[in-house]
Amino acid sequence: MEPLSFFEIITQILWRFSPVFVALVAVFALSSAYRRKLGLYGKLFDSPIGMIGYGLVMFWVFTALFAALGLIITHAPLEQIAGLKNDPPGSPLPDLEEGQFAYYLLGGDNLGRDVFSRMVAGSTIVIFIAPLATVFAFMVGITLGLPAGYFGGKFDTILSFASNLILAFPVILLFYLLVTPEIVQTGIPSYMAAVLFIFPIIFASVLINSRYHTQPKFRTPVLIGIVTTLGLLYLSLISDKTRPIPTVVDFWPNALDLFNVPGGVLVVFVSVVFVNSPTVFRIVRGLTLDIKTRDYVAAGQTRGEGAWYIMLWEILPNARGPLIVDFCLRIGYTTILLGTLGFFGLGLPPESPDWGTTINDGRKLLSVYAHPALPPALALLSLVLGLNLLADGLREESLKD
Repeated sequence: MEPLSFFEIITQILWRFSPVFVALVAVFALSSAYRRKLGLYGKLFDSPIGMIGYGLVMFWVFTALFAALGLIITHAPLEQIAGLKNDPPGSPLPDLEEGQFAYYLLGGDNLGRDVFSRMVAGSTIVIFIAPLATVFAFMVGITLGLPAGYFGGKFDTILSFASNLILAFPVILLFYLLVTPEIVQTGIPSYMAAVLFIFPIIFASVLINSRYHTQPKFRTPVLIGIVTTLGLLYLSLISDKTRPIPTVVDFWPNALDLFNVPGGVLVVFVSVVFVNSPTVFRIVRGLTLDIKTRDYVAAGQTRGEGAWYIMLWEILPNARGPLIVDFCLRIGYTTILLGTLGFFGLGLPPESPDWGTTINDGRKLLSVYAHPALPPALALLSLVLGLNLLADGLREESLKD
């Protein structure tokens, strides 16, 4: 078979991404139709910058989703074909078997793996780790930042000192330190996971209890259900006998172990949460110090509302604008950190198709073969750009409230 022309390559790539485009059109159509009922998200459609950013972000979200379902990838990310090492985009397979896709749309890398499939598969890793780890970091930062800013005193002093101590370390250096093999083998990431991952349980429990403490018949069963569900997820997350690194919980039965997280992913995940939590803590604490002086907070105190009710149902909702913007920006920072770690071969396995690792594999022969490194680099650039534009759009619309 003859190699594909440039036009044919573009056509084939667009066809592979057709489920993503259909999903984008559906989301934009539905969101636009009901945007007046969707609060800040609906107002985002009034910002051209925000919409461009939202489109870029959702493109990669849907790409990751459909890639996980096997709808976009043309070849297995780890499949090697020796005859296609560093071959240019559009190269045909030398020995085509039944059921195989006939071409490497973006060429082959230095090990004969499909660059297009690895780029698409890499989006799944980024979209899984970056937002979820940022959510966990916000859970930690909010749970500690609200009482620190609201109550002050020694509690605030101790937590502020601890956060300043962590932030005094350069972020990249701290990240590298946490994912080095020597630190991983000590089991420190597992112990950190056991502490950090319990905060969503604490946050959800306090949130429900503070809101419905006057309705015990409703509150108690809801709390039991939430704590039980999150507890099972928590124990499944921190317990895995298949991981080579030490774990805190080794007694958890396999029948109740709902899922297993690869050791490298867990280490990177914990590192992201630990590095981002102090910054979120400082932001939440600062917002709380400002908002707690407002009249509606004084009105809640006059009504006899509890401190946690005021923090979670009066202060936190009124701090959502800056927090949502920071959340989007922080996902972008995390994406860059993940790419940097992969580039230096830290954290995730060396054969991982994450974008940083793929860029590192391709840059070794960049002066001769540019095609293996450019697609993942452009993918990383577009996702971070989208998150930054989305944050700008959200900031612009939140200031109008």
